[in-house]
Amino acid sequence: MRILALTKYFPPEIGTASHLFFELCETLVQSGHHVSVITSIPWYNLENVDDRYKRRWFFKENLAGINVIRIANPPLPEGPFKYKAGHFVVPPMFGLGLPMTEKHDVVVAYSPPLLMGVTAHLYAKAWGVPLIFNVQDLYPQCVIDIGVLRNRTLIRAFERLEAYVYQKATVITVHSEGNKKFIANKGVDPAKLKVAHNWVDTEYIHPGPKENSFARAQGLGDKFVVSFAGTMGISQGILAVVEAGQYLRDHPDILLLLVGGGVEKEPAMHRAQELGLDNIKFLPMQPREIYPQVLDASDLCLTTLRKNVKTPVVPSKILSIMAAGKPVLACIPPEGDATELIHQAQAGLCLEPENPQALAAGILQLYRDQEAAQQMGTNGRRYAETHFSRRACVAAYERIFQETIGRAASGLQS
Repeated sequence: MRILALTKYFPPEIGTASHLFFELCETLVQSGHHVSVITSIPWYNLENVDDRYKRRWFFKENLAGINVIRIANPPLPEGPFKYKAGHFVVPPMFGLGLPMTEKHDVVVAYSPPLLMGVTAHLYAKAWGVPLIFNVQDLYPQCVIDIGVLRNRTLIRAFERLEAYVYQKATVITVHSEGNKKFIANKGVDPAKLKVAHNWVDTEYIHPGPKENSFARAQGLGDKFVVSFAGTMGISQGILAVVEAGQYLRDHPDILLLLVGGGVEKEPAMHRAQELGLDNIKFLPMQPREIYPQVLDASDLCLTTLRKNVKTPVVPSKILSIMAAGKPVLACIPPEGDATELIHQAQAGLCLEPENPQALAAGILQLYRDQEAAQQMGTNGRRYAETHFSRRACVAAYERIFQETIGRAASGLQS
């Protein structure tokens, strides 16, 4: 197969989106397929950008056998505005890659941004090939829930855009049954919806020694380390983690380690300073090769969401925590698929979101019963190996691609 992927994020950028699509494409190449990617000139979550990318509008390279075409973002001021505006201005820019790209058999697009589906449809229509729309976050509902999108006119406009993309997509892939049900309830033909679970590279992320070079460099010593590693965005409710720190003052050997970046990081740091907390340590986003060491150096790993997140999201960090053999402490709304996953895997505890006292109590419970915590980590590792290995999950995508191309060739579009 010849597969074209459109994604706003791609290595060397750091983050779930860039790593997920890179691993998808890399594994497909290893299976003998021709894969091309249209993406951005790197900038997101990078302290330093390689000189070869600077002052370039277009850049072509080959990464792990993947043909990569990079297109620059329009000049935007640094900060949160650049990230938000990128959802609107980047996807149309990707349309400039069409003259530079030969025909492929199928187009797959990563969402968000939702507008990427329109650009992907342009490619699919120009070539007369199917479009697979990979939905990771349910826009616009996820930003409506957290109050970022309130204007009724804008909400209607986004919902029309969402309906248009769903209509034009040949197949829509989602990462959980809850997401499938959510989209089906919007009137989308269930036959068009396919569940393809996200994965974790269980060979790359695996249980390792707590005492490692990352732990030594950060002076973690014999601390009981409770880590949060990832984006500290509006949806994560990271301030509740900071507030929990004040209920752990009497346990100086417990350290809250917050690793990453995002719009909520600075307010969280400011709040920790206001409370005079010395049991919280903030670190910047770490390179991909360091991330497994962050997990290994932890005794307990957090995943958090705000209580008004009602979409059935499964944060990808849960899978990474499980693969590392660490217990999950999840402060997430009970309606999502993530709660069911953690309970089924017996991989950790699920607590009320944005409740600092409950979070502190959960930390203390596993601090006092570290044998139970270790068993949860062992359970999670076993479950990840069985259900979420990279090879098995990408094979599911491969079957979806092949079946979709086959139906398109026979004129039986789903």
